[in-house]
Amino acid sequence: MTTRVITNISELTTNDPTIGDCSALGRLFDAALVIDDERVLWVGANADAPDADDVLDAQGCAVIPGFVDSHTHLVFAGERSDEFEARMEGVHYDGGGIDRTVAASRAATNDQLRDGTRKRVNELFAGGVTTVEIKSGYELTIEGEKRELEIASEFSDEVTWLGAHVVPPEYKASRDAYIDLVVTSMLEACAPKAKWADVFCDRGAFSVDEAREVLTSARAKGLAPRLHANQLDHSDAIALAVELDCASVDHCTYIDDRDIDLLSGSATVATLLPGAEFSTRSPYPSARRMLDAGVTVALATDCNPGSSYVTSMAFVIAIAVREMAMSVDEALFASTKGGALALRRDDVGFLGVGARADFAILDAPRAAHLAYRPGGNVVASTHRAWRP
Repeated sequence: MTTRVITNISELTTNDPTIGDCSALGRLFDAALVIDDERVLWVGANADAPDADDVLDAQGCAVIPGFVDSHTHLVFAGERSDEFEARMEGVHYDGGGIDRTVAASRAATNDQLRDGTRKRVNELFAGGVTTVEIKSGYELTIEGEKRELEIASEFSDEVTWLGAHVVPPEYKASRDAYIDLVVTSMLEACAPKAKWADVFCDRGAFSVDEAREVLTSARAKGLAPRLHANQLDHSDAIALAVELDCASVDHCTYIDDRDIDLLSGSATVATLLPGAEFSTRSPYPSARRMLDAGVTVALATDCNPGSSYVTSMAFVIAIAVREMAMSVDEALFASTKGGALALRRDDVGFLGVGARADFAILDAPRAAHLAYRPGGNVVASTHRAWRP
């Protein structure tokens, strides 16, 4: 394999606490990085960099691990900008517009869904994302959910079945029949095509008991659980996520001390999605309370057509710092290593020896520019390791 040394890095964030300043972010200054096609081989001072087959000069810019976007809904058709306008004029968000995306996605061709997904994936990658989770959930039929998972699998290994997104229109009068379909025929068809199972457990979607039934059934078929929880209202959904050892529980907009205590004593990551609060004018999650209690926090875009049409992790970081009392370092860690933990990955989200060679070079001398320049094009280039 070809080796490459990245030289003249002004500030290298590794997320390896054994490196550099020995902080959680493992920062090195005036640094270099040696990689091959797949992995990080060496990290250290620029003056000590070994020879390699190729040289990439970072020209005094900062380098960070590639972002790990652990919550997206990228496979869809249509758009809902009118709903955004209505919310900005005071209409409350209740998740009801999902049915519109279901109708548009069902009507779309494979090529239309694939092209739209590719466009959004490319936007994420251009902004420094190197690992992305992608959910189904916008067709809510057996064949439609299979189709969305197959398309998602063309772009990511982190594919999530979200057949329990909402009850589709044709089952509104027979809710139990839809849940039965989800945990039997749909799950049977979709389980071989996904890694994860997720449920939208919230007001207007699925109850805690319904979510438990779906996730327990999915786990029996080999899918690992994740959970949307407490975006619209408070419930026992976070307790359920901890009970089922979900890799992550996502949104957590409405959270109390009991929830925080449960999360802090668990391996379940609280994935916060501030793009949704920004786009719906809802309260932001209590990131500061969670972090101070020792909860592991991730940040993700929640890219979807209704409540968070966001494809910039830098923008998410800026919101988290400005509106959720996170430090720049906390937000950067949450969007890299935190996202990796939310996917239970130990090979991405950091730049220590052995990590995947996934990184972004910033058009800035410090990673703080991700929050300091909201809306700016801070990522100069994204580098992803070769994927088999």
